[in-house]
Amino acid sequence: MVRDLTLSAMPRSDLSVYRSALQELSLKGRYRSLISRAGIDFTSNDYLGLANSDRLRGAVQAALARGTPVGSGGSRLLRGNAPEHEELEAHAAAFFHSERAIYFGSGYVANYALLSTLPQRGDLLVLDSLVHASAHEGARAGRAEITYAAHNDVEAFETQIIRWRAGGGCGRVWIGIESLYSMDGDRAPLEDLTVLAKRFEAMLMVDEAHATGVYGPQGRGLAADIEGREHVVVLHTCGKALGGSGALVSGPRVIGDFLINRCRPFIYATAPSPLMAVAALEALKMLQDEPERRRHLARLVAYADGLARAQGFVSSGSHILPIIVGEDVKTVALAEALQRRGFDVRAVRPPSVPEGTARLRVSITLNVDEAAIAGLFQVLADEWRIADL
Repeated sequence: MVRDLTLSAMPRSDLSVYRSALQELSLKGRYRSLISRAGIDFTSNDYLGLANSDRLRGAVQAALARGTPVGSGGSRLLRGNAPEHEELEAHAAAFFHSERAIYFGSGYVANYALLSTLPQRGDLLVLDSLVHASAHEGARAGRAEITYAAHNDVEAFETQIIRWRAGGGCGRVWIGIESLYSMDGDRAPLEDLTVLAKRFEAMLMVDEAHATGVYGPQGRGLAADIEGREHVVVLHTCGKALGGSGALVSGPRVIGDFLINRCRPFIYATAPSPLMAVAALEALKMLQDEPERRRHLARLVAYADGLARAQGFVSSGSHILPIIVGEDVKTVALAEALQRRGFDVRAVRPPSVPEGTARLRVSITLNVDEAAIAGLFQVLADEWRIADL
């Protein structure tokens, strides 16, 4: 018998559903579009100014001159495994004091890969509520039971674990956090969470995306004191302070071997460009050779933090300064006003941040100086008054 399909039950052949969704975003002040680079950089994650540095550019040019290919030509398990990848991973493992390091094509992919691969069926994964979107996506694609703890609340993590154990959970516990959070610029209570992980024999996964290169001895990050321990896995992004692209995952050798054998985002992806591996390797060497970059950034951060506090904004104490506005439309309007006056500051709205906390995310990098920072806060004060915020 042929089923009678009404018009409403038939698949939609036009694109109206997408237009409607975009119109709704626009009405809420959440429509996004690509904006070309313009104005003084208060938006990028190029914290140490390496992306356009002569030394990083020179390393890539030298690699090209000696015949390093632009593309890898395949996945790492096929012909895509280049000497440059292996050299980077060996150096990174030694630099971060871990047994093994694996290079991924991006921080997003690495986060997704870890959380969709390592926690197993029967395990519990407890994520900080404000971890990167890639961590949430990886967790949902994985096999473990997922729960969330209130941001930076160690007792909330403990409560979730105890509740799960009391309910019969008997697998391994995994704790997923960032060491420095990307939208608030605040630090995780890393020492207390390390103690908690040890108490419950849990694996601690630390995303150092916004700390690598900026904090810790030689720029090794906020987790430098615990990296290399058997129960710790750390992600270091190469596309922020290191000035290139990709990400390094460090941990016990067995974890690296497991990822190579079982991690689908690693197995089936074309390997990152060998040139980006060259850039990441040179950036790690620059962290060791040029500590003045970190000291200079710390001075700029302290200066910007003082100006922010003087204007009544919340102090983060880091190179990420959130200027909370609240309403989406007003935040966009304020960002556009700053852009018109020569400062590249962008609006960040839900779902990237919680409802009602739309903000300007001001990023302090070595691409600016004190004069530029003072200029930004003067213009911000002017536009804040004009907007009657």
